[in-house]
Amino acid sequence: MTRRAVLAAGAALLAISACGSPAPDLVAAPGVRPTDCGTVTLAENPWVGYAANLAVISYLARNELGCQVEVRAEAEAESWQHLADGTVDAILENWGHDDLKKKYIDNEKVAVEAGLTGNRGAIGWYVPPWLAEEHPDITNWRNLNKYTDLFRTDESGSQGQFLAGDPSYVTNDKALIKNLGLDFKVVYLGDEDKLIEAFRAAERDREPMIGYFYSPQWLLSEIELVNIKLPAYTPGCDADPDAVRCDYQPYDLDKIQNREFAYSGSPAATLIQRFRWSDADQNQVARDLNAGVEPDEAAKRWLDANEKTWRAWVPTGS
Repeated sequence: MTRRAVLAAGAALLAISACGSPAPDLVAAPGVRPTDCGTVTLAENPWVGYAANLAVISYLARNELGCQVEVRAEAEAESWQHLADGTVDAILENWGHDDLKKKYIDNEKVAVEAGLTGNRGAIGWYVPPWLAEEHPDITNWRNLNKYTDLFRTDESGSQGQFLAGDPSYVTNDKALIKNLGLDFKVVYLGDEDKLIEAFRAAERDREPMIGYFYSPQWLLSEIELVNIKLPAYTPGCDADPDAVRCDYQPYDLDKIQNREFAYSGSPAATLIQRFRWSDADQNQVARDLNAGVEPDEAAKRWLDANEKTWRAWVPTGS
């Protein structure tokens, strides 16, 4: 059966929700037989939690299912575009992107939701613990302009510096600063590693810092960063990205697959759909990766200790 024929056979199963209980196997379309794995192309987005998902899924796909795995390292928006044109089969950790879901899942019908990862995503503004202890009221956004001088740097000029990582991440920071009337400037460090090191150095050296961060993230088990309370999130408060003045939406992180791949009968598609673990699981692998452990070794360490969990992801007979 060709992938086009499989697509037609699976159309009735398109309405799969990424919320609630785990998604059923999308490969269970009438008349579709399991296929050899062949080549699977997975997106790799630029943060270590995603890399942890990728390490484990890639290891299982190659060593349990006999797949050839190709990886495409790119930003989130590019992954969705390549998912749509079929050059990427799956995104392994999606943070919201309701606009892209509407475009590619609802309207163009070239992608499908493939179940939750089991991780709860939270984005926010943070300061190092020493700073919150010394200035307890700094954790309320209304007081931030009192401390502008504390955060000034050569890069921010007369304004306070607000540090962020990769500019391709989901972020409302510039709009929030403008709409809340805060005298700060967003300065991008360029990637997650530099942002992590900046928070580490700020706590170690007692240097003032405020910036963007998120969980799940292994660093939070090392340094208990303190969240800045922004105006409470309510559904729809961030609908206009230019007018947003509320905290970030909490995310039930999920997986997205190319629609043809999802219904192709590939055991790798089933593996990805069934994949689901905890924040602690992800952080264990992510911490090893950050420490320089090779992806296969980091994955194997977790897999060796959690066989009962991952065996349920692997299709029977694989």
